[in-house]
Amino acid sequence: MGKNKLARFAENLTFEHVVQPTFEELVKGGFPLKGRWNADFFGREAPLVLELGCGGGEYTVGLARLNPQRNYLGVDIKGARLWRGARTAKEEGLHNVGFLRTHVDHLLKCFGPQEVDEIWLTFSDPQIGKARKRLTSPLFLERYRQILKPGGCIHLKTDSPLLYAYTLEMIAEHKLNLHEQSDNVYTDLVHRVSAEEQAVLNIRTYYEQMWLEEGRTIHYVRFAMNESA
Repeated sequence: MGKNKLARFAENLTFEHVVQPTFEELVKGGFPLKGRWNADFFGREAPLVLELGCGGGEYTVGLARLNPQRNYLGVDIKGARLWRGARTAKEEGLHNVGFLRTHVDHLLKCFGPQEVDEIWLTFSDPQIGKARKRLTSPLFLERYRQILKPGGCIHLKTDSPLLYAYTLEMIAEHKLNLHEQSDNVYTDLVHRVSAEEQAVLNIRTYYEQMWLEEGRTIHYVRFAMNESA
């Protein structure tokens, strides 16, 4: 393991806004922040928004900058990646953003019923040939249903035509509430939404900017779970 990674892991341990559950907490069901993120972590009541697979946390931090009235939490298993977002949040003095280092499979161990208001899936792995592992598969949709408040939205932003099409199929198959879709965010959607929504959609991660420069198309879907999903 490189020295750079080791240094980032060490610095993560010093950040009060980075949470790294132990194996015992997850397996034995003793994670103390489950159901208490707003009260015990953010110290205030506000809508709680997750970014799953946040990578370097650019979207988590970008959302936190735009909406100080909301609490944002980036979730990723890669500690060396989320370090970047955690450090940026500290340098900018953002108190409405945190990071959770864990696998997305542990969502139900980390969040209580109806604790979350919104979920962002930004450039998730399309898992070619492994549909069950996609973050909009029925397996994950059921987990989202449990932790989301009624009417809570899920946002997908992706450069993968496969994941975009698959997500629309899942929405139709499970009779979910489709609020918005676009197969080209920057030539279509940003020109027909509010200024506030434009600012959110214009947040760009490091890799998204590279992909745009390569001429890739960015897709977007916003939908909500049904009570009976």
